[in-house]
Amino acid sequence: MRRRTFGIAVAALAASVAMGPSLGWAQEEKKATIGVSIPAADHGWTAGVVYHAERVAKLLMEEHPGLNVIVKTSPDPASQANAVQDLAVQGIDALVILPTDPDPLVNAIQQVKDSGTFVALVDRAPSNNDNSVRDLYVAGNNPALGEVAGKYIAETTPDAEVVVIRGLPIPIDQQRQDGFDKGIEGSNVKVLERQYGNWNRDDAFRVMQDYLTKYPKIDVVWAQDDDMVVGILEAIEQSGRTDIQYVVGGAGSKDMVKRVMDGDKMVPVDVLYPPAMIATAMQLTADGLLDQVPVNGEYILDATLVTKDNAEQFYFPDSPF
Repeated sequence: MRRRTFGIAVAALAASVAMGPSLGWAQEEKKATIGVSIPAADHGWTAGVVYHAERVAKLLMEEHPGLNVIVKTSPDPASQANAVQDLAVQGIDALVILPTDPDPLVNAIQQVKDSGTFVALVDRAPSNNDNSVRDLYVAGNNPALGEVAGKYIAETTPDAEVVVIRGLPIPIDQQRQDGFDKGIEGSNVKVLERQYGNWNRDDAFRVMQDYLTKYPKIDVVWAQDDDMVVGILEAIEQSGRTDIQYVVGGAGSKDMVKRVMDGDKMVPVDVLYPPAMIATAMQLTADGLLDQVPVNGEYILDATLVTKDNAEQFYFPDSPF
């Protein structure tokens, strides 16, 4: 309830501010700089993050002539820490950051916040859940992503033997795993093995090949990311195996949503985890800086199960992911 109320309040306040000029409330355009630090596009989901960050940066600057938005991409925590320091030196008023890995970046983020800069943390929180490093937290629902997938498998294939392909060894991976275990709790679903696929289709392909060699019978595959599903499906197709009934991924990539729309038996569902959440954080941050809208707190997006019945509303063919 708290999270939903926050979203409604922001929307209402933003709407009232937007109506201001027509009611004679026009204010002088403020000047402000937002620094945006995000991972480099090393797989499909992060490519979507980069796309939406650059797209919304342009839109925000067109909408607000006094606003400067600087977007920096980084391939690893060390380079991202340097990028955050560079942004701080440029005199930013707010930092929007989606960490490559949050724990190694805590000190860099904390230094920015301690200087009085507004910090919006996106997607990946520190493993100790320390809220002192941010003013705003915008994220997909990682535990729910796993739980929704687990419940679907438990309800659809209650005696399934499942192999799991994890993401990266970072906190949100564990949150998704914990959610998945909760989703299959009380069922006869058996997890044969869990390995990391690093949210990468080539790594997932190799892991799936290993599983296909080890296990003569696999009913279902759960993967944390749609990019990995691409590699998984390729490995299954090359093997000629027909025992795998379906694969459940996550993120809502246009390719997987299209498969769901088309009734592909190997991809009957998907779970949303939109990369456009970076755009939500940027918009809220701009509202807070320029329009004095209170945006502190948490904004958690739903982990919707995409089915053939609702897939069309989540299909965006022009998106890079």
